[in-house]
Amino acid sequence: MFKFIKQYAETIDHVNIYPIISLSIFLLFFVMLLFFVFKISKEKVDILSNIPLEEDSTNN
Repeated sequence: MFKFIKQYAETIDHVNIYPIISLSIFLLFFVMLLFFVFKISKEKVDILSNIPLEEDSTNN
């Protein structure tokens, strides 16, 4: 089965561009995530971490 897929993929022109595109999207996502993690303030993290523990009248 994989041999058939490999043979089919080799007949498509420019098939080796798709792995490069997917890898770049993958890396871009995690670089942006790291940027966000290092940029966020400590106060904002404390506020966001306490959201599930807060009691609210709308949750009844």
